[in-house]
Amino acid sequence: MKRIFLIPVMALAFLAGNNVTTFAQMKTVMVGGAAMYPTKNIVENAVNSKDHTTLVAAVKAAGLVETLEGAGPFTVFAPTNEAFNKLPAGTVDNLVKPENKATLTSILTYHVVSGKLDSKALMAQIKAGGGSAMLTTVNGEQLTIMMKGKYLEIKDAKGGVARVTIKDVYQSNGVIHVINKVLMP
Repeated sequence: MKRIFLIPVMALAFLAGNNVTTFAQMKTVMVGGAAMYPTKNIVENAVNSKDHTTLVAAVKAAGLVETLEGAGPFTVFAPTNEAFNKLPAGTVDNLVKPENKATLTSILTYHVVSGKLDSKALMAQIKAGGGSAMLTTVNGEQLTIMMKGKYLEIKDAKGGVARVTIKDVYQSNGVIHVINKVLMP
């Protein structure tokens, strides 16, 4: 009897020991006053963040909801409402018009990279790249990622730099990094 009991206990201990990283990654993070659950997809979580209402509205206007609810995995650099407010007056209102859907889609997909790249993976790429790394976005354009002090920063094609303000917000279909600036292709 003792042997039978010992085997399941040992198996659980082994599995727990090998899943510490997974469990650590699966923690719930607060973004925009809402819990971001790692069991929900990118859209299911983003709609609850009061700091991302502009991004969510733009994703809906661009018709990208179904894509970002898909299997992925995706790495999303998610600008806050404050980041969108830094754009020239009227920019967002203009972009969400049906006639500007292609431009809006291009900008939004510039914030998405295929794969699940958490901060550890991004920092490894930066180290391997000698201080910076190039990421190819879903729209085919490049972003440069680098470290400035203890912060991850992303440089867009126009030379603008966004800082990651909340990293490693794990989703069932990827990871979100909250940023303080809208990236422009």
